[in-house]
Amino acid sequence: MWSAAELLIAFIIALLTAIITTPIIIWVSKKCNLVDQPDQRKQHQKAVASIGGLGIFFGIAAGFFYLQPEHPQMTAIIIGGIIMLLTGLLDDIVDLRPGTKLLGQIGAASVVAYSGLVIEKLTLPFMGTVFLGEYVGIALTIFWIVAAANAINLIDGLDGLAGGVSTIAFISILVMAIMDSRMIVIGLCVLLIGGTLGFLAFNFHPAKIFMGDTGALFLGYSIAIISMLGLFKNVAFFSFVIPIIVIALPVFDTLLAIIRRISNKQGISVADRNHIHYLLLKNGYSHRQSVWIIYAFSMFFGAMGIVVNNAQLMTSLAVFCFVILGIHLFSVVCGIRSRGSIVSLFHKKEELHKRRLK
Repeated sequence: MWSAAELLIAFIIALLTAIITTPIIIWVSKKCNLVDQPDQRKQHQKAVASIGGLGIFFGIAAGFFYLQPEHPQMTAIIIGGIIMLLTGLLDDIVDLRPGTKLLGQIGAASVVAYSGLVIEKLTLPFMGTVFLGEYVGIALTIFWIVAAANAINLIDGLDGLAGGVSTIAFISILVMAIMDSRMIVIGLCVLLIGGTLGFLAFNFHPAKIFMGDTGALFLGYSIAIISMLGLFKNVAFFSFVIPIIVIALPVFDTLLAIIRRISNKQGISVADRNHIHYLLLKNGYSHRQSVWIIYAFSMFFGAMGIVVNNAQLMTSLAVFCFVILGIHLFSVVCGIRSRGSIVSLFHKKEELHKRRLK
């Protein structure tokens, strides 16, 4: 469908467009006072431009016009992406109510689902391929798109974090798409990686601009869409968890936030400082160290997703065990698990050994 040279040109166009447009967005944001003001919950000390997601979008759009990827549901994908982008943009500008924001996300997901791009089947261990009914498939599709968008949005708390985690996810899916020869996914991943990297040049600590909900919701939406175009259509065992493995940390953080807020009898949309990136800071890691720790674990989970792609049952089960171990180790690093953790058990064994020697 496309040559390697064409894909490289598309990547460069997306990258350079994002690099060129992001400084303009920074200037416009400051002129229009579209900035994220510092407060006791946030890490930055001065007002920072907050609609950087537009830079990502412009980069991807420029590369898209060059590459012109085709798919039966491409029009619906574009419309859904614009709705998700505008929902995030409006939230960054006027601070939408949670219900209104969720309605916009569901609207974007519904456009895609009702166009016919739905999760039609899942492959389960010992059960083989399970075909979903029309309504179940639509409901699951809407849930997945909204969940992925919010997972990336929730992890967007440190400079370069959401963009970097998303880029790692896109690269992981790109590798799987190359292995499976899924050209449409390859093309979209190349554009998404280029646009996001161009923005990240201005978003690393100390950030000159934040992507805001504009970028975070759009990136989460994009991850959901390309996973539906590729990963959910695989015949591998555990195909239903491959996309979840790829973005394991954002999903883990989202689940923790839901459990925490329900146990504290708070609304699910209530913001707090107990997300995994804040816990790393509380544990004594610097801003940059916290980001790189999450990058490292994201790379690990991305690699696990690649391994389990098209893997046999026993390999998938082994990978699943490694994923659980990885989440446990990350919990230890964050300080979520201290007692009863693997690390504490090792310390106890060392203490017992020293006592015996004495």
